[in-house]
Amino acid sequence: MSKDIESYPLPVGPNDLCFDKNEFIKKSFSVDQFLQNHRKTANLETLRDDLGIYLKVLRSAMIELINKDYADFVNLSSNLIGLDKAINGIQVPLGQLKEEVLQVKLNLDEAMEDLSCRLDQRRQLRARKRSLQSLARVQSSLNKWSELLHLDEEGTNMQRLQLDPGLVERAASEFNQLQFCISRCETDLTENHKQRAEKIRNLLTSSLDGMFLGSLRNKDNEGMTRCLRIYVTLDKISDVESLFRREVISPALHDIISEASLQSDPRGLQGVYARILGFIDSHMTHLLKLTVGGISFWPEIEQRLELHLPSIYAPGNPEMFYQRYCETLEFLEKLEKYCGTQAGVKRLHVHPQYAAFLQRWNLPVYFQIRFQEIAGSVEMVMIEGSANTLSTGSETKDFHLRTTTTIWNSLLHCWSNGVFLHQLTHRFWKLNLQILARYYTWVGEALEERWSSNNSGSGETLCTERLHFLVYLYTDVEKLIAMLPTLLYHVINQVGSLSQQAQELWRGDSLKDSEEQLTTRLPLVTQFILGEVSGQSLPHLKQVSDIPRLFRKTNREMPIKPCSYVNQVLTLPLAFHASQKDVVKSDLLQHWLTLTFSAITQQFYGSVDDVLTSVQKTEESLRRLKKIRDRSAATTSSEVKGNGDDDKIREQLLLDVYTYCKGVESVGVDRKKVDKLEELVTLVESARGKNEANK
Repeated sequence: MSKDIESYPLPVGPNDLCFDKNEFIKKSFSVDQFLQNHRKTANLETLRDDLGIYLKVLRSAMIELINKDYADFVNLSSNLIGLDKAINGIQVPLGQLKEEVLQVKLNLDEAMEDLSCRLDQRRQLRARKRSLQSLARVQSSLNKWSELLHLDEEGTNMQRLQLDPGLVERAASEFNQLQFCISRCETDLTENHKQRAEKIRNLLTSSLDGMFLGSLRNKDNEGMTRCLRIYVTLDKISDVESLFRREVISPALHDIISEASLQSDPRGLQGVYARILGFIDSHMTHLLKLTVGGISFWPEIEQRLELHLPSIYAPGNPEMFYQRYCETLEFLEKLEKYCGTQAGVKRLHVHPQYAAFLQRWNLPVYFQIRFQEIAGSVEMVMIEGSANTLSTGSETKDFHLRTTTTIWNSLLHCWSNGVFLHQLTHRFWKLNLQILARYYTWVGEALEERWSSNNSGSGETLCTERLHFLVYLYTDVEKLIAMLPTLLYHVINQVGSLSQQAQELWRGDSLKDSEEQLTTRLPLVTQFILGEVSGQSLPHLKQVSDIPRLFRKTNREMPIKPCSYVNQVLTLPLAFHASQKDVVKSDLLQHWLTLTFSAITQQFYGSVDDVLTSVQKTEESLRRLKKIRDRSAATTSSEVKGNGDDDKIREQLLLDVYTYCKGVESVGVDRKKVDKLEELVTLVESARGKNEANK
């Protein structure tokens, strides 16, 4: 019934409705969600009207449906009369049919169970027959080998003779068949059978071991090949490897791998490794050719290195640890050549003792020592303070500050021969990023550091040293940023070939962040440089306000030279230019001077404007007094005398501004690029021009 309702088509409504009619028949329909979804597409009034229209459509469709099936609705009750009697009439036959079906099912289950039992009995009989046949073959084979190997009934070799190589090879092939038959009749074998088979196996093994060791001593390659073929036939590869380790490798390495051998060898560990490789070349060359990918030599070598040379793993001396670890890696690379194929190399790498051997080299401890060594030198030079970090000039050709020199040397030191290990690439790269981040922090600390005059002489000397330091700091940061790609190139050369994608990840995801971080320090250093230069010059501009007092009622002559404060204002910027023109790029120096003069000029303009405004107000006051009093010519001459003082003030300001402009232009700065300088010149010129016009 529910399926019919879901599949029943909804009546078609108008096309301009603001909702989809199919939303009402979804199982997940929710009134709140419906209103939420259509609130943005239509307002509530429109939604109400559309719902009312569609409700009328549904009602019309319901009426049509009732009218269509009206006869069925009316006859429904009459069609159900007598249905209960019909149902009761079929209950009895259905119950009988159910019992018959259950009986048939029970009979089938009994037949299946009986059939399964008979099949199990048949399988057991076949297994028993096969076991007895195999037991007969075992008995026959044991009797045959007893006669062939001269064994008595208990399986003892009475003659104690060494078997012939041809007989051993034949016996090994047939012994495999005997082992197969024994595996198929385990339940019927007697203890006597097992003992006789074990005696035969031991006799074959001892004879084969003797043949194999004899072939090694006599360097009989053909006999060695035959023995290995027999071992393979008997599935005794692990046994022959153990034999070779025990009888050949272990005695030979006893005197090679030891502390006494390490101390006595002039080449140290490298000499020990060389003698191990010499032993392999002289005693195992043909054997390794026969056993492609064989690594029978490795377990014994690793075990003796662990037990008899534990001192080589100690990371307390990083230089010695580095040397011995590199020698060990070189030794392992040479060992891989004896594996013959890539499959053999892979077998060596996945060998448990190979992984254990590499883990004994405590690389994290080695890196921690190097970290303390490198990071310690960086922190030591930073602790000295910015005032003591000026490089002597002989330490580096690239930087001026000893801190930056130490930073760069530390970055390169991480990848230098004698320090860098390929397995610690990620750790050394992280250390590089940490050093750069620490340098970024130090730059900020150096800028905020207060310089004491106790160790720097006078305040003027202190200011000069502080300014030199800031300039050196800026140039060092700029050079360091420019040299970071060189660092990456050096790293890639040390690490080895990297894919283009890997290089982009290194350059883009990590080094680029460090570059951008350091770049943000340059504007801050510039601000401190400008503040240092302009901060020493700006106090002298206070003397501008004293100019009126120099001329009012003093009967001084018309000024013909600038005031002394102008030279005082220009002294530090000009000295800064002279001292840094050979250190800083010309365009950067011009930029700094332009900003410095802009800061000075803005305050200069304000001071001059204040003085001229005051002078103008004084003149206006005098004119008003003249009109009010309207006195005699004596008063007029007094007024002219006052105006003469104001003219001198304007002339003095004009001379000062012109001298200041000459000073700005003397260091190559374009006066048009200096903020407020053109306005300042116009201000003083206009002030004098207006006064002359008023006369």
